[in-house]
Amino acid sequence: MTTEPTEPGEGAVDGVEANTRTIEASVVTDFSDRMSYGGYLDLPTLLSAQRPISRPEHHDELLFIIQHQTTELWLKLVLHELETARDLLRADELARALKCIARVKHIQKTLTEQWSVLATLTPAEYAQFRGVLGNASGFQSYQYRAVEFVLGNKNAKMMQVFESDAAASAILRHALESPSLYDEFLRLLARAGYPIPASILERDVTEAWTFAPELVPVFAKIYADTSEHWAAYETCEELVDLEDNFQLWRFRHLKTVERIIGGKTGTGGSSGATFLRRALDLTFFPELYAVRTEIPG
Repeated sequence: MTTEPTEPGEGAVDGVEANTRTIEASVVTDFSDRMSYGGYLDLPTLLSAQRPISRPEHHDELLFIIQHQTTELWLKLVLHELETARDLLRADELARALKCIARVKHIQKTLTEQWSVLATLTPAEYAQFRGVLGNASGFQSYQYRAVEFVLGNKNAKMMQVFESDAAASAILRHALESPSLYDEFLRLLARAGYPIPASILERDVTEAWTFAPELVPVFAKIYADTSEHWAAYETCEELVDLEDNFQLWRFRHLKTVERIIGGKTGTGGSSGATFLRRALDLTFFPELYAVRTEIPG
C-alpha cells in the first residue's frame, strides 16, 4: 500500500506532521552567496576556541574552558556598557546612561548564576586536570580588572600583571587614567547645582576611590526629598544595585572556589579563597551606603 505525497502542510496540524515541522516555502535555505547565522557570528572561530590540553583529555575540562570564555564575553559587554554610561554621564545624558546600567545589571545576574554551572565540578574531577593550567588564573583577567577600574576600584600595581600583554596593558591604562563612572556622576551632580566639593571634582582619578564623608550630606539631601531630586536619587539607587550585584558575584566566586579546592592556593599564586574573601571588603560607592544611616526613621 502506498501513500500519495502531499503538499507541505497538507494533512498536518499547525504545520506539524509525524512529529516533524514543515519548512515554510519562504524560509531561506541557500547560503552559497548569502550571510548566514554562522557566518555573521563567525562560529567556526568561536567554536574552535575550546581546546582542552589535558592528555588524555579530561571530560570536565571543556566545562571549565567554556565557563571562563563565556564570562569573558559577558565582561566585554559589561565594559562596553559601563564605558558608554560613563561617557553619557559626561554629556549630561542621564536617561541613556541609566539604560546602559540597567543592561549591566541583567548581565551581572547571568554572570552570578553561571557559578552554579561550574559548581557541578567536583574536587576530584578538577584535580585530574588542574595541573595543566600552570599559572593561568582568573586573577589575570584584564577585562575584569578594567571593569573594577571603571567602577572606581583602581590599583596601579595590578598593571605589572599585564606587562607582557601590550593590548591588555593599553586597555587597563586607559581605564586607570580615565574618570570612573562614579567620578562622572559626581561631576554631573556638580553641574546640576549640587555642592560637590572641588577637592573631589579635581581628585587624582588614577587613585582608588576612598570614602569621602563630605559627600554624605549631599546624598542625605537627595534622599530626604526624592520627588524633588528624583533623577539623582534614581541614579544613586542604580549604582547601589550595581555594587550589590558585584558583591554577590564575588561571593558566589568565593563559595565556588571553596567548594572545589577548599583552602588550596590559587594557580596564579594567590592564597585562593582567603584572597577572594578580602575582595568582599572592597567598595565602589561607600557614601551611598553611609547615607542610609542618616535617613530618619
